[in-house]
Amino acid sequence: MSVPYWVQDAVFYQIFPDRFANGDQRNDPENVQNWESPPTLHGYQGGDLRGILNKLDYLLDLGINAIYLNPIFLSNANHRYHTVDYFKIDPRLGDHSDFQVLLKVAHANGVRIVIDGAFNHCGRGFFPFVDLLENLDSSGYKDWFHVKNFPLDAYSPGKSETYLGWWGLKGLPKFNTDHPPVRRYLLDVARYWIEQGVDGWRLDVPNEIDDDAFWDEFRQVVKSVNKDAYIVGEIWTADPRWVGQSHFDGLMNYPVRDALIEFLNGEMLPPTAFADKVENLLKLYPRENAYAMYVTLGTHDTERILTVLGGELNKVKLAFAFLFAYPGAPGVYYGDEIGMKGGKDPECRAAFPWTQPAEWKEELQGWVKTLISLRKRNPTLRHGDYQRLLTDDRRHCYAFSRTLADEVVVVVINASAAHRHFDLSIDSLGWKENQKLHNLLGWEEYSVSNNSLLVSLPPWSAIWLG
Repeated sequence: MSVPYWVQDAVFYQIFPDRFANGDQRNDPENVQNWESPPTLHGYQGGDLRGILNKLDYLLDLGINAIYLNPIFLSNANHRYHTVDYFKIDPRLGDHSDFQVLLKVAHANGVRIVIDGAFNHCGRGFFPFVDLLENLDSSGYKDWFHVKNFPLDAYSPGKSETYLGWWGLKGLPKFNTDHPPVRRYLLDVARYWIEQGVDGWRLDVPNEIDDDAFWDEFRQVVKSVNKDAYIVGEIWTADPRWVGQSHFDGLMNYPVRDALIEFLNGEMLPPTAFADKVENLLKLYPRENAYAMYVTLGTHDTERILTVLGGELNKVKLAFAFLFAYPGAPGVYYGDEIGMKGGKDPECRAAFPWTQPAEWKEELQGWVKTLISLRKRNPTLRHGDYQRLLTDDRRHCYAFSRTLADEVVVVVINASAAHRHFDLSIDSLGWKENQKLHNLLGWEEYSVSNNSLLVSLPPWSAIWLG
């Protein structure tokens, strides 16, 4: 098996470091904004590694066992995708010793840490690019980038015309990964942080490096240090090219999120079409990769799930109920568990409201804790086969099962604004006549009769039967 053994059992929590928690005000920049100020493209609010360490008890209580960190390297941007030094922790987040303490304490508590790497491009402050700006055609680093002509115009408004930048942005010079010294440098970075103890890489826009040989070498370097390191790529579409022995273990499974939002938002996607989409995604990839996808309701690049679902808490709870019953490694974007709102970047990157507990949706937080606990206690929800049992386009209901050996969990979803009653056929599950079943998410008891279950569901709700 090439995919790390632990990924199917993982529950991730994604942290945008500047906005999660401020644990050491001594490393705050001079222009630090007040915590919980409206998020901006350029402002810093002081979140750091010590803040994450200080809130580890909160994360353990929530039930997560893996953390995905947005970039932590030295950068001149609050999101830190404009990397200046790939071997140095941004001092506004702390230092190397802070990171080692976080790793040590997390690992001691059974929590793995995956870090974010942007290897397609760097920031303008990256030393080879600075050398290129200073020395122009005489620079020893001119082949590290895609130079069109000199002198380089790196700071005037507008798109990059004198060198390639990611999406034409002057602040993000694109690497020439065909150049051997660039490849060696980036692979040394990949190796170094795995040697430091991180448990994997989340790769930013890896499709922009359209080079299978590079990613094959990247994988071999990472796995040579730790065969159980997780490599997950930010690929927004369904594409089997990017998983397997020469690429990544899994992908950021945005197509599941997209389908789920359409399914829950005003009957834009009927159950049969929704089922086709999420089930075909499981068939598109080898099983071990399909079950190693990073599945989430939101990230730093998307609207908050409560916002995109119109502020309707029951819909968000229903979305989480599906997320934690679907194959893959579920991920919670920081604050989604308490109902934080926010539109597209930068609004989706607001500071966690630690000082405003009255703003927390405690019902949602408790729901997420319950779902995480049940998934961690039930191997069927992590490893079981996935089978459709029902799609009812008229009543907007969907049911499926997860089966592992003799254990079965049935998930029934009512994605409508009406109370629904129906007989659910369970011929294929092997349950016996009069067998008693319980709703793992509530207190109801059900009984098998004539190979079916009589199910009653309130609007926008789900049950897990086992």
